[in-house]
Amino acid sequence: MHSIAQHIQYKVMEAGASGIVVGMSGGIDSSVVAALCSQATDTLGLIMPCHSNPQDAEHAKEIAELFSIRTKTIDLSKAYDTMLAILPQASKVTKANLKARLRAATLYYFANSENRLVAGTGNKSELFVGYFTKYGDGAADILPIGNLLKSEVRELAFELGIPAHIHSKTPSAGLWEGQTDEDELGLTYEEIDNAIRAAEGNSQCDADTLKKVKALHERSKHKRRVPETL
Repeated sequence: MHSIAQHIQYKVMEAGASGIVVGMSGGIDSSVVAALCSQATDTLGLIMPCHSNPQDAEHAKEIAELFSIRTKTIDLSKAYDTMLAILPQASKVTKANLKARLRAATLYYFANSENRLVAGTGNKSELFVGYFTKYGDGAADILPIGNLLKSEVRELAFELGIPAHIHSKTPSAGLWEGQTDEDELGLTYEEIDNAIRAAEGNSQCDADTLKKVKALHERSKHKRRVPETL
């Protein structure tokens, strides 16, 4: 059992929970987290399409079969459309954040009804620059890969036997057609990882890139803080 899986197992036992529920998007991060959770405890994988690329659900099911993970598919498209119909017009990003928050609500619905912990799929690179939706994909009880840079997640994926076609997918939150993480961030994950290492004093990187990454980190502080009591 991987050391991260051992930690997951401990957290589930500590909470007196029956297992884990994790959102499975078919991407590398959720696949790695699901695989680790399956080593540790009873794991329920939720596949939650919301006007999504059908290939993502196919990849999620492939991972579920590979690691013997029980899944449920909850299509959130109708709920999302209903919400948009009663809400004012908003930007593409605001609408995308609604998708992430509907998924979080669904994860916690199953967590509450089956006494499970929610395993988040965010990695250190995303958390550092704030590339997650507050109370959306940022909502979790544990973050199994929260201390791993994206490059380290890729290494772990290889170690766990995640298939190459999932391992090599272009990172995307699947928030709209053609959306990719790196286009939104304006930086590659390699650049982000190098900058984080430099910020921690473990390497050097381009000064301009380091400045951009530090600015993203500073601007997203509110996402990582526990709400303040005033």
